[in-house]
Amino acid sequence: MTIEIRPLNRFFGAEISGLDLANGVDDAAFADIWKIFNEFGLFVIRGQGLSVDDQVALGRRFGEVQIHVMNQYLIEGHAEIYYLSNLDANGNPNGKHPDRGTMHWHTDGSWRDRPGQATIMVAEMLPATGGETHFCCTEAAYQALDDQTKAEIANLRVVHNLAFSRLRRHGEDPMTEAQKAEAPPVTHPMVRTHPVTGRKSIFLGDHAESIEGMDYDAGRQLVDDLNARLVRPEFVYAHAYQPGDIIGWDNRRLLHISTPYDTATQRRVMRRTTVLGDVPV
Repeated sequence: MTIEIRPLNRFFGAEISGLDLANGVDDAAFADIWKIFNEFGLFVIRGQGLSVDDQVALGRRFGEVQIHVMNQYLIEGHAEIYYLSNLDANGNPNGKHPDRGTMHWHTDGSWRDRPGQATIMVAEMLPATGGETHFCCTEAAYQALDDQTKAEIANLRVVHNLAFSRLRRHGEDPMTEAQKAEAPPVTHPMVRTHPVTGRKSIFLGDHAESIEGMDYDAGRQLVDDLNARLVRPEFVYAHAYQPGDIIGWDNRRLLHISTPYDTATQRRVMRRTTVLGDVPV
């Protein structure tokens, strides 16, 4: 089939039509997806209803799939799937947001030595309103910085810490001591170079806690200030899901955030697969 590509934002993103993934992702389909992923940084394929097995298989085509340290989110028999659901055992809304950290700008897996390369999300159930995912291009955000700021941050290294972001966003400690031990803080360059585009970006987000070698409070302030400066309307694409959507994005060049929805009356079920990337440079 002939595919069509519709750009979604001046800086990144494309909707792909003309692909039929009902029977999985074959070599030809993945070649198209891979090319568009690297060119646009984000792809959307509507109305597919990809199965769990096919979602995992698609993730493995990108590389090594992450098994998340917070195993309470994983599907039995499919540890590659991070399951985001607000449903109780009877399939009714339980009034609880499954992961409040997603409602703050972040990049998946920045708390690992090898952060996320690609994330693939499949929409199972959707609320009538809200529950969108917004994306921000950190390559464009870096280019928009003034020269003095670029010089000041060029050699800084940032501490990324999952336990830090989880505790402050959930209001209680959702991680066990064993999970914390499995995900200790790591440091990454604040300015990273994308291995495919060759462009520089700001590598921060909500998991970024402090700056190596800097007073903690001063580092926190700088991280917060820069995180706020990154997000400008022209750098953002807002994705309103439709049932069966497949959306994949490049964590090396994008931040993302989910929008609120009524967890007490609306159902939202999403399946996420994250693929590990390279050590940032």
